[in-house]
Amino acid sequence: MQKFLDCLAKEDKEEIACIFRLLAFTGMRKSEVLALRWKDLDFFTSRLSVSQIVAYGENNSIVYQTPKTKKSKRTITLDPITVSILKKWEKTRQFLNFPQRVKPTDLVFPAETGNAHSFDYINYNLRCILKKYDLPYITPHGFRHTHCSLLFEAGASIKEVQERLGHEDIKTTMNIYAHVTENTKEKTAEKFAQFLGM
Repeated sequence: MQKFLDCLAKEDKEEIACIFRLLAFTGMRKSEVLALRWKDLDFFTSRLSVSQIVAYGENNSIVYQTPKTKKSKRTITLDPITVSILKKWEKTRQFLNFPQRVKPTDLVFPAETGNAHSFDYINYNLRCILKKYDLPYITPHGFRHTHCSLLFEAGASIKEVQERLGHEDIKTTMNIYAHVTENTKEKTAEKFAQFLGM
């Protein structure tokens, strides 16, 4: 994940860098990131509210919907670097929008039409970065799974992870936890063997 973000930093793509920072450091779904509006961000408390998603309507038109489950509507705490990156992006949006001011109801990541980007926008940019830097294959959803795994490795509880990621069914969270626990067991066995020099 870090290697991907390092490679992305070499590109002159502030919006895409910001989108992937959110995918990696919040565990949000791409449908949630693309529906974000400035009013959903609270820089003072370093929090972000997920209250809307982007979906496809008739004739592949983009529509906005409330998340399908109660758990999906949630508040996510942001780390200081992510807040700083979002603040910088807000200044860029103000500059690009001049003389109009960016309104609280404006999308954080609008397409040129002012509407939300399609999912292909994220998928295409991800494929380009992976190919250019010969990085291992990962999907946008893979960022969510990785975020979840890293939360467990950092010591977050199952309940904390479920709430942060908006999993309606705790089984989803438990399955990832079981996977992480299995990996940790393997690493523990390897460390023990290395300690004994075998």
